[in-house]
Amino acid sequence: MYINCHTHFSFKYGTLSPEELILECIENDIHQIALTDIHSTAAYIEFFRFLKNEYAHYPLKVIPGIEFRNQEQLIYIGIARNNQGFEELNAFLSYHNRNDLPLQSRPRFTDNVAVIYLMHTAPENLRTNEFIGVKPEELNRLRYQHHKFEKKKLLALSPVTFKNKTGFNMHRLLRAIQQNQLLSRLDKKFQAQPNEFMKPKEVLIQYYQGFEFMIIQSKKLLEACHFEIQFGKSKNKRSLLGSAIEDWQYFESEARKGFKNRYGKQNAVLTERFEREMEIIRQKDFTAYYLITYDMIQFAQSKGFPHVGRGSGANSMIAYCLGITNVDPIDLDLYFERFLNPSRTSPPDFDIDFSWQHRDEVIQYMFDKHDAHHTCLLGTHTTMKSRMMLREIAKVFGLPKTEIDKLSENPNYGRKDEYLHKVLHYTQHMVAKEFPANISIHAGGLLITEQPIYAFTATEMPPKGFPVSHFDMYNAEDIGIYKYDILSQRGLGHIQDTIKIVEENQGKKIDPRKIHTKVLEKDPAIKNLIKNGNTMGCFYVESPAMRMLLAKLECEDYITLVAASSIIRPGVSQSGMMRTYIERHHSNGNYESIHPIMDELMKETYGVMVYQEDVIRVAHHFGGLTLSEADILRRGMSGKYRSRKEFERVEKQFFKNCREKGFDEKVIQRVWYEISSFSGFSFAKGHSASFAVESYESLFLKAHYPIEFMVGVINNFGGFYKTEFYIHEARKAGAEIINPCINKSNYLTRIEGKKIYLGFIHIRDLEKKIAEKIVTERERYGNFKSLEDFKTRIPIKKEQLFILIKIGTFNSFNKPNKHLLWKAYSLYLKKKETANANLFEEEPVNYSLPEMETTALEKSFNELMIFGYPTCNPYILMNTEITPNTFATELKNKINKKVHLIGYMVTIKRTSTKNKESMYFGTFHDCYENTFDTVHFPKVTEKYPFRGKGFYSLIGKVVLDYNYPMLEVEYMEKQGWLNPDYL
Repeated sequence: MYINCHTHFSFKYGTLSPEELILECIENDIHQIALTDIHSTAAYIEFFRFLKNEYAHYPLKVIPGIEFRNQEQLIYIGIARNNQGFEELNAFLSYHNRNDLPLQSRPRFTDNVAVIYLMHTAPENLRTNEFIGVKPEELNRLRYQHHKFEKKKLLALSPVTFKNKTGFNMHRLLRAIQQNQLLSRLDKKFQAQPNEFMKPKEVLIQYYQGFEFMIIQSKKLLEACHFEIQFGKSKNKRSLLGSAIEDWQYFESEARKGFKNRYGKQNAVLTERFEREMEIIRQKDFTAYYLITYDMIQFAQSKGFPHVGRGSGANSMIAYCLGITNVDPIDLDLYFERFLNPSRTSPPDFDIDFSWQHRDEVIQYMFDKHDAHHTCLLGTHTTMKSRMMLREIAKVFGLPKTEIDKLSENPNYGRKDEYLHKVLHYTQHMVAKEFPANISIHAGGLLITEQPIYAFTATEMPPKGFPVSHFDMYNAEDIGIYKYDILSQRGLGHIQDTIKIVEENQGKKIDPRKIHTKVLEKDPAIKNLIKNGNTMGCFYVESPAMRMLLAKLECEDYITLVAASSIIRPGVSQSGMMRTYIERHHSNGNYESIHPIMDELMKETYGVMVYQEDVIRVAHHFGGLTLSEADILRRGMSGKYRSRKEFERVEKQFFKNCREKGFDEKVIQRVWYEISSFSGFSFAKGHSASFAVESYESLFLKAHYPIEFMVGVINNFGGFYKTEFYIHEARKAGAEIINPCINKSNYLTRIEGKKIYLGFIHIRDLEKKIAEKIVTERERYGNFKSLEDFKTRIPIKKEQLFILIKIGTFNSFNKPNKHLLWKAYSLYLKKKETANANLFEEEPVNYSLPEMETTALEKSFNELMIFGYPTCNPYILMNTEITPNTFATELKNKINKKVHLIGYMVTIKRTSTKNKESMYFGTFHDCYENTFDTVHFPKVTEKYPFRGKGFYSLIGKVVLDYNYPMLEVEYMEKQGWLNPDYL
């Protein structure tokens, strides 16, 4: 009978999760509600899933709807009388979101939607599907105005927004945060009434004493509604070509052609695998899913867009034959059942990476191809994190910024103060409830449905320009909508760009993507880079953690690199299994195993669980679970499913089976620990293999074309390191770095021979339109001949011109920068004089300027101010008389000795110990620009914190971990920069 219920998906308004709202219904013996979140349909799938599973015993009828507001004020509520009505509501809200239109005061819905107005917003003559909701506090007003309203149109409107007084307080905090207003000044029109909680039927009747008929009419309205939701059954687009028969014929033809191209002559093993996959794809009706992905790849290839296919779909031979993936699952012995098995209901997971430059065009193609009304991006929900929530609550409580900063850095600061304690109390309470803050966009998910997308969700229209679903991937999968992952990455961009740069600069046509990985892994130059961790700029293997791991493994081959790509992931590394893998890698087979079955299942990785499919292997072959149960276990480890009953059932079954098999309890517990500690944070082997292929392509370019490669990396941005260090890497490879040049540079960085001309994009305060105008003007009318010529042709403000001069843009004119600054100043001065020329009769005087050459130090300081970093060795700018006794290349010779280094900070990474104490790993350059790594344990971190970019004096002990030296820091002090005022 409650026709206006909110969950926390009424963002920054409701405080009840879907499950909590169900529990409120059970506690108050309520059996009918309308779920009407504010401009949101994000909650309904999760709500119905709970009713289907955990609360199937309780007869609760739920009808979805939407509450519509203008400027935070409720104007009407729409309730779906059936599934068509729900589609109407979603399409209506989506239309207004898409076109950024205010909601009309009276919508034109069909009778499939019941529209409920407030007393003061209701039109005079109501249609058959329109009603008026009356809140308890409005009953007195109704007594005096009842003649205005038709009795049969009146409904009891008792909104549900929170559980109790604490919930009301949280609601007010959320509203104050949303309105960016002090809690004490929050206008009541922006918040709910204190009585918006669920009440038992008898209490609600007391509220509406004398008007009980409105409760009955609300109940009848809900009784007349009928809404169905089907779980599990696929709702994806069913056909690419128009019919299942046409799809299959085309699919089979293309797959067999691809099989011939990939494998040449057939043999029994390959043919059996091919036919088995084809049969399962046919049985599971995944043909359209494959074909839509294949069609997308065909489009990308027609446009010359490179791609990488990964995810569990990389385990598919058919995907390899169609060119969706580029990893041979037979060659790598990829586990077929991770990709598909007879028990699996969802299609394979294809993660398709495109260059960041091309991804949006691919997405646009998919919207155009499959109709925007059947297509949307997948949504996700950002939750309110602890530190952010604390700062927001403290702000609405009125705390000054200094107090907020102290409290944010050290929550214990507020424990003894009653007011601050209240801030902490509500922060902890709200963070624990994981309130969603807003709808965001999934990293790459795209949904394509057979029915219009509005049959399942309303959509938002973010600035990016593609509509986004209200529900997330877990809810989408629950009702049988499976995403297509269209992702972007910088690695593909820098590979493609480097290929072009090499052709332009050296006249060579190369393409490592056409070289088989087996050939690349035997390349001595590539081996040397990997083994020594000299991988800066290379896709996925450039981070300090990965460089260290490769060096510790002394990695020289593809298989080890594939494993490294997965064990670096948080689950494997944090569980201790990464350490176990390294030890066993160096053990020559002499190690204590958990159980012979584990060794047999994972021969390639020394009995260590490294890949996602290892969960399925172990759960199936060791734990005796069915393949379907094993996949539930794998998915359950992601965290989202951890509380679901099916996961708990499978967990119990695993232990039961293992005990029945007679395994020792310690072995069972250890195996379960390995399963539970990492599977949601590791890669499928095919996924890792795809990454490793791309890593080898990057490594090939770095090994043989290092300067061009670094230009490609610089122009794609978004690598692990800042641009400064890629510039330094290029210089170390033999490049001459030249600051943006007025007649040589483009908007992006370019190369001539071994000269790298930095692009105008690197000048931080230069307006983009000026940078682009310089290039287009030069291309149309030729080089600039002088500063005066430049000033005449480019409309530029004085401050912008001074920046260009200081950074050396006009060096090709062979005039000192200071001379050019004087000249520029005089040009702007002359402009003013010209405007007042009639006031002055004297001839202008030509002054001769002294020689004013810019020193190397001045040049570097200008770079520091304008780029944010020097392009030379930064140590010429360090202000210290301290002399280190060790350099990076000497660390291996000083194991277990205390040493002193000076390092220029490259990057740092914060992590936590098991006791949740902060510690850091650091990466530095010494004065010879060789890299060394440091570890800062909690006590050192607390005593000697990092203080931003710059130079550090570091004292500590050298430790060796499998041939990789690190400095275990005991003392650290930041060093200063030279003062440019004294140059």
